[in-house]
Amino acid sequence: MATTACFIIVSRNDIPIYEAEVGSAVKREDVAHLHQFILHAAQDIVQDLAWTTSAMFLKAIDRFNDLVVSVYVTAGHTRLMLLHDSRNDDGIKSFFQEVHELYIKIILNPLYLPGSRITSSHFDTKVRALARKYL
Repeated sequence: MATTACFIIVSRNDIPIYEAEVGSAVKREDVAHLHQFILHAAQDIVQDLAWTTSAMFLKAIDRFNDLVVSVYVTAGHTRLMLLHDSRNDDGIKSFFQEVHELYIKIILNPLYLPGSRITSSHFDTKVRALARKYL
């Protein structure tokens, strides 16, 4: 079964700093734009929910047809957002936690400028491997 998954990291200033289509479904450009639109639309919901709960993992905050938006909000209000069609909450939570650890390693790098795009091929490879493992 082909899974659809689009993953982005959005900085506290609402700037996307990392994007990846991590599902096993066939990739089409028009669908990729739709995924980005859905995730952008969900950001308002995330901002409202982030201030009302102390939980970092916000399960299904928004739905579009059969796609679900799940979010993990870091202590610094960086948002890890995943658009997916699976129902594996434990796997998604584990994916977010491990990507959060990778993100912390990136921001601790003295050569990384906070808020800038993450262009590391090592980071991209690790995120895609985690997506294959958990999603």
